[in-house]
Amino acid sequence: MTEPGESLATAAGLPGLDCGGCGQKSCAEFARRLRDRPEERVRCIYLDGRPTGPARDAGRAAALACGAGDRGDLVEGPITWKDSLGRDFDFVLETFAHEPGPRETILPHNPQVTRELDVRVGDILIGRPMGMSCGCPITHCGVAMDVDARSGVIVWCVTGPLQPRSTPPKDLGYYSAQAYEGLVRASKAPLEIGMRYWFMPRRCMLQWRHSRLVNALRRRPDGAEVRVEGLMIG
Repeated sequence: MTEPGESLATAAGLPGLDCGGCGQKSCAEFARRLRDRPEERVRCIYLDGRPTGPARDAGRAAALACGAGDRGDLVEGPITWKDSLGRDFDFVLETFAHEPGPRETILPHNPQVTRELDVRVGDILIGRPMGMSCGCPITHCGVAMDVDARSGVIVWCVTGPLQPRSTPPKDLGYYSAQAYEGLVRASKAPLEIGMRYWFMPRRCMLQWRHSRLVNALRRRPDGAEVRVEGLMIG
């Protein structure tokens, strides 16, 4: 007998593999999300016919709405493979076309803050990555994409400061950056799981190189979808 969740995934044209690559725990959960956000079908690595130009335009429009486009795409044109301080890096980490900014997994230095502030999906947040996880001197702004109130872990898309200036944000204070997820279209080194690389987040305001370990890698027609952990700057 077919389970309701399987029926939901099948009706949405999803493979039913529950691989988690889309960011949801199951194809059924992803199918429910697609009812309100059909443009996120590009998150499924098993589907053909992913949108290109229109999806990219929609992503940039969402980025502008959240302030992520305050300085535009800072690595457009020929890539010099040098950061703003003249240091080499290996690849450029792009945002997903349907999201307003880089997808980052973070943990407030006091995990209780997530519950105390009642952080929910869609909330506008600010905070600063500090210490061994990052040490970035820039206050980060973003929109919450997923929240685990039990552990305090938040997944957000980092955007620019425009929206927090017009909409009162929830201030997380200091936090540790645990992971980034994004798309790699430009790389001067072969990407392999278990290897550490220097990379440039396309929308980094400082244009400083970052270092991380690649621990998930999925090949797509439009690039390589990666998850990187163990962040350092410099």
